[in-house]
Amino acid sequence: MSIKIGVGFGGWPFPSDDPEHLWRYVDTCEALDIDSIWLSDRIVSPLMNMEAIVALSFAAARTKNLKFGTSVIALPLRNPTILAKEIATLDFLSGGRSLPAVGLGTEDATEYEACGTTRSRRVSRTEEAVHVMRLLWQEDNVTFHGKHFTLNNVTIQPKPVFPPDGMPPIWIGGRSEPALRRTARIGDGWLVSQATPDEVKVGVDKISTWADEYGNDIEEDHYGVLTSFYIADHADEAERIATPYMLRRREDVHWRDFSSFGKPEVIRELIDEYIDAGAEKFVMRPACPPEMMQEQLEILGNEVVPHYHTDIEGAEVKVYA
Repeated sequence: MSIKIGVGFGGWPFPSDDPEHLWRYVDTCEALDIDSIWLSDRIVSPLMNMEAIVALSFAAARTKNLKFGTSVIALPLRNPTILAKEIATLDFLSGGRSLPAVGLGTEDATEYEACGTTRSRRVSRTEEAVHVMRLLWQEDNVTFHGKHFTLNNVTIQPKPVFPPDGMPPIWIGGRSEPALRRTARIGDGWLVSQATPDEVKVGVDKISTWADEYGNDIEEDHYGVLTSFYIADHADEAERIATPYMLRRREDVHWRDFSSFGKPEVIRELIDEYIDAGAEKFVMRPACPPEMMQEQLEILGNEVVPHYHTDIEGAEVKVYA
């Protein structure tokens, strides 16, 4: 097993718009041996939401070991040639530390319109874009004529250097049956949010079975979960503080079933349930007031992350770069 704990957040979760908050957060991740940092993706929004690739490139320049992920980037809103170039550049300059996860984007039709496309085309654009990006990372002089994108004798440089073969794994987000099928057919991994451990187990089983049918080789440790947490001495206090910051709540399942509040051992208990379900990669989102973000990160790094370096039978530390 190769258990990795990263952190993520949506929007700008800090108490002011001073970039120093982010730099302190990134530096703490590096110092505490947190595996990765993940940024969500909203291009059109009245809220302060950084463009993920640009922000991650700044974080890469400050660090040597921390990896960088998108949770998840709205692929149908982007030109895959430009995005492939951006990710390849980030990966090259950081020594192979990029972790691109992609999805279909939000339900907001105005965001697709503002980016020159429509929501009705998002599935086919996404699947075609994944193919185009891989071609550009692997080959020179790429010629491709698809439904949405046309390339004639196109090469991008630099190429990514993600070990072992220079191909950053493209993880697919989503909880729906079509998303599971898409992951099994074209994905290198699965990153799911707001899913219970039981749902993760079902999803991992389905993806594994379908991937075999499609002839797609998804590594056993390429199943990840994004989950929210808040650490405090008392579970009731933790849940009270976290409640206003629980985003995109499901109507069919209470967020207690896929989030954790309380002492560090409570957080670890939920992680362990996900591990038993087949997940090995985690994006932990602090659900808390902005002024508490840094403190929650430090508690996570000091009291949760070290447990997964040494205490799980058969675990190993996987080094990507």
